[in-house]
Amino acid sequence: MGFKPYETALRKKAEEWIKKTGNIDILVGIPAYNNEDTISYVVEQAGIGLSEYFPQMKTGIFVSDGGSTDNTRENSESVKIDSKVSKIVDIYRGIPGKGTSFRAIFETAKRLGTKAIIVVDSDLRSITPEWIKVLAEPVLKGETCFLAPLYKRHKYDGTITNMLVYPVTRALYGKRVRQPIGGDFSFSGKLAQLYAEKDVWMSDIAKFGIDIWMTTVAINETNDISQVNLGVKVHNAKDPAQDLVHMFIQVISTMFFLMGDYEDRWINIENSEDIPTLKGVSSKFNIPEIKVNLKKLNDEFLDGFEQFKSLYKDILSPKSFNGLDRVYGKKKRGNGLYIDADLWSNIVYDSAYTFHNWSRNRRRLINILAPLYFGRTASYVEETETMNWQQAEDIIQKQAEIFEKNKNYLKNRILRWEEI
Repeated sequence: MGFKPYETALRKKAEEWIKKTGNIDILVGIPAYNNEDTISYVVEQAGIGLSEYFPQMKTGIFVSDGGSTDNTRENSESVKIDSKVSKIVDIYRGIPGKGTSFRAIFETAKRLGTKAIIVVDSDLRSITPEWIKVLAEPVLKGETCFLAPLYKRHKYDGTITNMLVYPVTRALYGKRVRQPIGGDFSFSGKLAQLYAEKDVWMSDIAKFGIDIWMTTVAINETNDISQVNLGVKVHNAKDPAQDLVHMFIQVISTMFFLMGDYEDRWINIENSEDIPTLKGVSSKFNIPEIKVNLKKLNDEFLDGFEQFKSLYKDILSPKSFNGLDRVYGKKKRGNGLYIDADLWSNIVYDSAYTFHNWSRNRRRLINILAPLYFGRTASYVEETETMNWQQAEDIIQKQAEIFEKNKNYLKNRILRWEEI
């Protein structure tokens, strides 16, 4: 069943709440779907943060729900917060997904003339009232237009970020945004209006592509982006071998699509620079342990390579394919699996180049990239198995440097194509 492009993601209940409320200085948006175990805590902490740190301002919370079939909405409604903080819990309309949930929040902020918008994940277990303070204040003071999170995470949490989104975003756009899809952001009312007016809501941006889209648009259309320390992120983390395929396809499709939109901006950028990093909060939580099914990661790579070998030969350069073939052969002989950062960066750039010259189903192209992502993740897991958090982080930073160094590889492929 298809979905028609709705003119708005807001339903009647939200429309009436907006008319009743009139205006809001700070809006906390919480996208939710079947989060009955965590949503009450997130709403409670957001409410305390707004009432404690911004008592003189008009504030509100919008739980933008995707039609939860558990008690998410009921639990959100039952949370007691300061009466000065307005709250609404409503189901958005449009394509199911985090992006459409955000669209409802953007539209609400635009209609309410909101000065600062905060969005936080609904499965957070580490959010505190201080998060609301440190996310809102810099935007209210005009110090930044877009504020990204900076966390301490387990070395195996956020592998799509670590293996792909961080190094590619850094290399392309020259900004070292460590968590481009972190989930917990703040931004100005002007940027919310820009987001709301974009015609993207029938694409993967309406799903898990929303975070990388927001970050990329902010980098390229405002050039006013910062990050803030939020301590340790504790949430419902996922094993990269088990749970991340749909997210992978939607995020990477969006990232590659945006490379085409902003090619004229990134093509001439060389090197990268740090972005302003605000002090934020000190962590009250320990980094939770994440167990990874290494055997499944290895098996996914081997099975994928065997199934898609002929397609990889078409998609990748001969150098990349031959390097990958050697890795596969060694693994089949029991000699270990290791896709190093240099080979991986060129595989990603080959895939991005092919994405923009692919006359067939682009989603299938991203789908067949997934086994190679599993292979690179397995290589990283094996390399960092005995390392602590900081040592593993150093490996991620070295990988990002290699993506920067090899950016000319991508640029040369594009230039050769344009000359044909």
